[in-house]
Amino acid sequence: MPVKGTKKTFGEILRTEDLVLVDFTAEWCGPCKMLKPVIDELKSDLGEKLMILKLDVDKNPEASAAYNIQGVPTLILFKKGKSVWRNSGLLPLNLLKSNIERFMN
Repeated sequence: MPVKGTKKTFGEILRTEDLVLVDFTAEWCGPCKMLKPVIDELKSDLGEKLMILKLDVDKNPEASAAYNIQGVPTLILFKKGKSVWRNSGLLPLNLLKSNIERFMN
């Protein structure tokens, strides 16, 4: 399961982990619910190579504003604290995985 983030852990995780996928989501978001099994499968496939952080935009408006989140779901991939890839909307597992694997060492 993805790690559920809070304001307290968000910045710390981005600074200390090598590769982090942040899933900006909302409880009321239908497409976010459709993306959940894709994220779960991604976590199963990539295991320890990738940390997944789920961030609720309604509960974390500062982080949402800082990364200019205009809609959910939005996925941002961070490598060593720097944003390297971004996608808004649904994405099939194979495309999501191939985009992430480009940044793995």
